[in-house]
Amino acid sequence: MIPKEILKKVKRIEIQTRGLVNDVFSGEYHSVFKGRGMEFSEVREYQIGDDIRAIDWNVTARAGHPYVKVFEEERELTVVLLVDVSSSGDFGTHSQMKGEIAAEICALLAFSAIKNNDKVGLIIFSDGVEKFVSPKKGKAHVLRVVREILFHKPKGKKTNITAALEFLSRVTKRRAVIFLVSDFISSGYEKALQIANKRHDIVAITVTDPREIDMPSVGFIELEDAETGETFLVDTTDVAVRSEFSQRTTEAVQAREKLFRSLNVDYIDIRTDESYIEPLIRFFRMRAKRFR
Repeated sequence: MIPKEILKKVKRIEIQTRGLVNDVFSGEYHSVFKGRGMEFSEVREYQIGDDIRAIDWNVTARAGHPYVKVFEEERELTVVLLVDVSSSGDFGTHSQMKGEIAAEICALLAFSAIKNNDKVGLIIFSDGVEKFVSPKKGKAHVLRVVREILFHKPKGKKTNITAALEFLSRVTKRRAVIFLVSDFISSGYEKALQIANKRHDIVAITVTDPREIDMPSVGFIELEDAETGETFLVDTTDVAVRSEFSQRTTEAVQAREKLFRSLNVDYIDIRTDESYIEPLIRFFRMRAKRFR
């Protein structure tokens, strides 16, 4: 039985994203992800100027004169939301937790997909795959996907991106658009990402809180690693401590972005203290220009 507060939250997200999908994201999504592939449509008689490589030799032999294959853009895509629900998502120093923002982003992408008549699937993971929802069409299905993200109670605390990508490869044979939504507090997933990106069109969406990058000077604080449970006392007034923390986190971000660029994986950085709308629109428009 789904709690009433979850149903209310789903309804709120649906209402909140409906206007954005209708006014902005549906068109942006269409221009970015539609038409990336071609599928066979029909054969017709050869006309002067047709590409001879398109000649269908079997039909030509039977008819006694040349026929060519006609292809058209694939109008239906499969979109899979690959969502990290590890314990580090339960962190946020502003109005929302990282996990809540991730859920809203997924809802926005899912509603954009069904408005373009695409299928939407879901893979929820932590240190292992915890939930798989097969790709389907329709508003009712997308509402189920959103409910699953919001209602899911994670079994694992850590993040294993490799396990999620390997599971994706097993269950999704046809090329799909994959939105990998995580804070990427994980390691050793480089090879799995490289393999998956050769088959699919992967977009990495990183959700980060500013306090994970810069440590404020607020005296002694006890910190707990959400994924390991380890606690430690930190003197945040120590300039050296704050500087080392900032350097390490900055290096981690730079290494991640370097990896994405080297593998030609598109990525979007989302922060909990800023609107996620602008980065998404900026990404869609940048990518649309690339494919013109």
